[in-house]
Amino acid sequence: MSVSTMELGDGLTVSRIGFGGMALSDVYGETNPDDALRTLHQAVDRGVTFIDTADVYGEPRPGTEGPAGTNEELIGRLLADRRDEVQLATKFGITGEVTDGVATRGDRAYVRAACEASLRRLGTDVIDLYYMHRRQLDLPIEETVGAMAELVAAGKVRHLGLSEVTATELRAAAAVHPIAAIQSEWSLWSRDVEARVVPAARAAGAGFVPYSPLGRGFLTGTLTPERVAGGMLRDHPRFTEHFAANQRVVDLVREVGEETGASPAQVALAWLYAQGEALGLPVVPIPGTRSAKRVSENAGAVEVRLTAEQKARLDGAADLVQGGRNLTTSADWISSGRE
Repeated sequence: MSVSTMELGDGLTVSRIGFGGMALSDVYGETNPDDALRTLHQAVDRGVTFIDTADVYGEPRPGTEGPAGTNEELIGRLLADRRDEVQLATKFGITGEVTDGVATRGDRAYVRAACEASLRRLGTDVIDLYYMHRRQLDLPIEETVGAMAELVAAGKVRHLGLSEVTATELRAAAAVHPIAAIQSEWSLWSRDVEARVVPAARAAGAGFVPYSPLGRGFLTGTLTPERVAGGMLRDHPRFTEHFAANQRVVDLVREVGEETGASPAQVALAWLYAQGEALGLPVVPIPGTRSAKRVSENAGAVEVRLTAEQKARLDGAADLVQGGRNLTTSADWISSGRE
């Protein structure tokens, strides 16, 4: 069975669940490109046709500077055969590795050059949804979105999105051009965006695309300390020193799953759909996986229905969490750090 569709904002219709391409890069350990491509084909076969990537995802090439682009090249291999089936999202703005003090750019010249580079790597002539991945904080967001709007006028981009913006930044951007989607981390254990960003998105007519909707794998109950130690989460307290304490969240998700006949991943995703309905805006999560089996499992979440009592219990999960969601020591990296 194929998944249904949902309209985000600005007339952009996508599959009700998306696929986060970052999982197919080496950020969580080594990957095999051919296996990754097979997983992408499985996703599209299953009806998960909203594919998310970014120019910065992937391993940097020795001797080169700027975004790696290797994840876009992988997605380009999928698009070579199935472009008409895919709603393609990519991002620009991060100009180096994700570390403390990471560099960003949003000036007009960079926006245009980044788009051209992404189009080349993806092997397509248009991007369905183009995100500002992170904003350049010393440049008015209106300038960056104005440059993005020029790409829409030129036919290189169809819709605009923003990632990890504050409510104030979103309102300023939406005054320049309609915003189809906001992408930020959001899950039953990372809910800071609900205070200001989600209401601003609803008011702007933008949909919400939660990244890491499964808590970077933690909420599935399959993440181990050994896997954490071998990837990008090895210095993150939520996943290291607080790993054992945060199992209480996993236990709660697993408990609800046993009641509904759903997996922990499906429960976590079903909670996001229910929360989107409660808060009045379209929500399309983009879980990532390297496993074709997990693609089908995640897609099955669109059929899971939580009772009001189960939803209320899951609402309390955030109170059990120890450790914040920011992967860096810079408060500016996530929207709540700037609000």
